[in-house]
Amino acid sequence: MAHPHNHHTDIDWAEMAAHLETQAELFTPLYERALAWLGKEVTEPGLIVDAGSGPGVVSCLFAETFPGARVVAVDGSEPLLERATARAARLGCADRFGTLAGELPGVLDDLDYPADLLWASRSLHHLGDQRAALAAFAARLAPGGTLALLEGGLPTRFLPRDIGIGRPGLQARIDVLEEEWFAQMRADLSDSVPETEDWPALLAAVGLKHTRTRSFLLDLPAPASARARAHVAGYLSRIRENRGEHLDAEDRATLDRLLDPEDAASVHRRPDVFILAAHTVHTAVRTA
Repeated sequence: MAHPHNHHTDIDWAEMAAHLETQAELFTPLYERALAWLGKEVTEPGLIVDAGSGPGVVSCLFAETFPGARVVAVDGSEPLLERATARAARLGCADRFGTLAGELPGVLDDLDYPADLLWASRSLHHLGDQRAALAAFAARLAPGGTLALLEGGLPTRFLPRDIGIGRPGLQARIDVLEEEWFAQMRADLSDSVPETEDWPALLAAVGLKHTRTRSFLLDLPAPASARARAHVAGYLSRIRENRGEHLDAEDRATLDRLLDPEDAASVHRRPDVFILAAHTVHTAVRTA
């Protein structure tokens, strides 16, 4: 579930660390399928760069999927990179795992070697000039290297349209808040440049070739696990706390019931909670 909601659009990534980590762990089946697909596209990469790695869940999945590769997790948040380093140590891949702290895309200039695979998962849209950032990403690829961009997909669903309380269509109305927040977040970036989100066209525009696109599904059916329920509850809590004033009184009351562990209609107890998500990956290759 893509973004935290605040009255403003600044994000304290360190404060979001636990949420980012548990979300990525919950979405691991989706990422595993995406990485298996990339494994058919990219043979024996020497260096994999995770640009905007967060707490390193996917970075470590790359280390597992490509056992011959060195993985560098790149992020602007030191606390998130500390989590990534600790995870790599727990999983036994610390000897080929490194981190690089700094703001994208400029920090990539500090890489010792060009990347055979550069992965950017929902990090590009936090950069104002996305076309310039893609050009910088492409410049850090080795000849024959692949840029893999995870952007887009479908809004995550976790409840039926009619949940038996409140007005049907609550999630669709939350989606509107998501879109409004996202547009404002983009507008608030200091160097924001409007860009049509045709990612294959943008990858081609920065000189990359052989663009491909594929979407990957996460399907955690009802009844949801306790971990999935906790994730949904955390998401709805942030909506209620930070953006609740943008919902009408009936929707706020519905959210309160969904979040009350003592209520049989809450996401903690109801049998119809699920998680269904689709994320889209776009790839392209530096040919020279």
